[in-house]
Amino acid sequence: MALIRLDASKQYYATSSLVVGYALCSSLLAVINKLAITKFNYPGLLTALQYLTSALGVWILGKLGFLHHDPFTYDNVKKFMPAAVVFYLAIFTNTNLLRHANVDTFIVFRSLTPLLVAVADTTFRKQPCPSKFTFLSLLIILGGAVGYVATDSGFTLTAYSWAFAYLITITTEMVYIKHMVMNLGLNTWGFVFYNNLLSLMMAPIFWILTGEYVDVFAAVGSRSANWFEFDAFFAVSLSCVFGLLISFFGFAARKAISATAFTVTGVVNKFLTVLINVLIWDKHAGPIGLVCLLLTIAGGVLYQQTVTGAGSAPPQRDSAASKLVDSENDGDDYGDKDDVKGFSGSNLLVMVFQFIQVAFNLIALIVTEPVIDEYAFFLELVEGCSFTLTR
Repeated sequence: MALIRLDASKQYYATSSLVVGYALCSSLLAVINKLAITKFNYPGLLTALQYLTSALGVWILGKLGFLHHDPFTYDNVKKFMPAAVVFYLAIFTNTNLLRHANVDTFIVFRSLTPLLVAVADTTFRKQPCPSKFTFLSLLIILGGAVGYVATDSGFTLTAYSWAFAYLITITTEMVYIKHMVMNLGLNTWGFVFYNNLLSLMMAPIFWILTGEYVDVFAAVGSRSANWFEFDAFFAVSLSCVFGLLISFFGFAARKAISATAFTVTGVVNKFLTVLINVLIWDKHAGPIGLVCLLLTIAGGVLYQQTVTGAGSAPPQRDSAASKLVDSENDGDDYGDKDDVKGFSGSNLLVMVFQFIQVAFNLIALIVTEPVIDEYAFFLELVEGCSFTLTR
C-alpha cells in the first residue's frame, strides 16, 4: 500500500512539473519573442535561428536516445512541404506582427481564430452550423476584438496588415493543413523535426523576397549590428530555447493530463501572458483595450466549453497534425475528449474563472496606479491565487 501511495505521489509531482513547465513556457513565449524582435530587429534571421535550434535539438536528443523522430526521407518531404510552407508563414507573420504591434494585439487576433474556423468549417467543409450558445461565444470574441481595435491607440496599417495575414495563415492551418497532414503517419517529434528543418531550408528564399538580407549585410558591413550585445544575445537565445522547450512540455502535458485540463491550462496561460506583459514594460494596451482583450479571451473560454459540451467537434488526434504551431495554440484544439489522467478538467475550469477574476483585479490595479506598493501588490496576488487554488 505504501509503495502504491509513493508511486501515486511521484506521478502527481511529475504531472505537476509538466503542467507548470508548459504553463511557464506558453505564457512567456509571446513576451520573450516580443523582447527578442525588439532587441534583434531581423525577423527572418530570428526565426531561422529558432528553427535551427529546434531541429538541431531534436536531432541531437534523438541521437542520444532521449526521443525518437521519423527519419528524413524525400517522400515525406514531398508530402509534408505544403504544411511546412504554412507553418513557416504562420511563424513569419507572427514574428512580424510582434515586431510592429504589442503582445495584446497578437493575443486578440489569435483568439479570433475560432470565429473564422467556424465560418470556414460551415462554408467549405459543410459542417453543421454552430449552436446558439457557441454562436453567442463567437459574438463575444468578435465584440471584444472590435472593441480592442477601436480603442487601440497604437493602431498602424502595417501592424494590422501583419495581424490579418497571421489570422488568415493560422486559420488555413487549422481548417486544411491539419486534416492533410494527419495521414502522413509522423510521430510528434518527427513532426517537429520536419517542420523546423524544412522551414530552415525555406528561410533564405524569404530573406531574398523580403529584402531583409540587404539590411543584414548592411549592418554587418557597417559594424552597427548589436548582435553580440548581451541583451540582444540573451533575448534571442532565450527565444530559441523556449521554442524548443514548448515542444517538449506541450507534447508531454497533452499526454499527462486530460484534454479539457490541457485546454483550460492554455486559457490560464493567455491570462498569464497578459499579466506578465503588463507587469514588465509599457508595451501593452490601455485600460479599455485590456478589458476588451480579456473579454475576447473569456469568449474563447465559453466557446471551448460549448463545443466540448456539445461534443460536436472531432475527437483529439494523437497524431502530430494536432500540434501544428503548438507554441501558439495554447490548448486551442477545441472539443477534445476528456480522458482523466491525473488532473480534473472540471476542477481546473473552476480555477480558471477564479484566475480571470484575479487577472482583472490585478490589471485594473496596475493600469490605474502608476506607483504600486510592492508589499500590497504581493498580498493581493497571494490572496487571489490562494483563493483560486483552494476552490
